[in-house]
Amino acid sequence: MKFLKLLNQIGLIAAHRGARSISPENTLTALKKSIGKCDFIEIDVQFSREGVAVVMHDDTLERTTNVAKIDSFVSKKPYKVCDFTIDELLALDYGSWFYKDENHKEPLLTLRDALEFIKENDIFLNIEIKDMHGIFSDEEVVDTVVKEIKNSDASESVLLSSFRHEYLKIIKEKAPNILTAALVEGKHPHRLLEYLRELKVNGYNLNNELVERQTVEMLREAGFFVGVYTVNDSARAKELFSMGVNSIFSDSLNKKLEVNSL
Repeated sequence: MKFLKLLNQIGLIAAHRGARSISPENTLTALKKSIGKCDFIEIDVQFSREGVAVVMHDDTLERTTNVAKIDSFVSKKPYKVCDFTIDELLALDYGSWFYKDENHKEPLLTLRDALEFIKENDIFLNIEIKDMHGIFSDEEVVDTVVKEIKNSDASESVLLSSFRHEYLKIIKEKAPNILTAALVEGKHPHRLLEYLRELKVNGYNLNNELVERQTVEMLREAGFFVGVYTVNDSARAKELFSMGVNSIFSDSLNKKLEVNSL
């Protein structure tokens, strides 16, 4: 099944940063533990200093790595991801913060590794491209991500989303067959449908607090799929799906949020 056909169904569960309630977010373990518990996986991507695409949510490393414990990196405070080379990022531990146990170390997950994983396991992936303007040019960001996707032969298995909508315009110019979704929080863009059509996106991913039935119905009638983040309550999930929302992004990949129970 192509990803677009799936995304237009109602009642989908996306694993937000992988199975992050039971494993360190945005790691290979988080992806592995998501299998069988979701319809697709969501990850975040940004770049190392030399422009390697790595899987990481925060723009700094302190919350989800052991960077603050390594004396040689003290000079790099506040530990921005973009200030570290790929070799330096590979030297960090991405798991012990979660397990509170240094016996549970986790390696860095690169975008390339994540793409290989979804191809091997026949699952779909929503890649959120973090806003890196001012550090890398928009063209460089899009070129790097699209190249990784094409090299992995994963164009039909991924959805690219971002709060920086300039990326989405460029993606459609360079790789029109790759699905895109505009990410928003707080308020809708002015003249929403016209705006989304100008971006040539396939979908609209908005925060839970912004959802209204009328807007969802309008978007669905116009042919856009709708995703809502972050939803960890089964009652709220049912309410959203009753409005016509296609997918929710959830941290709680448990039986209460399985698609069949909604």
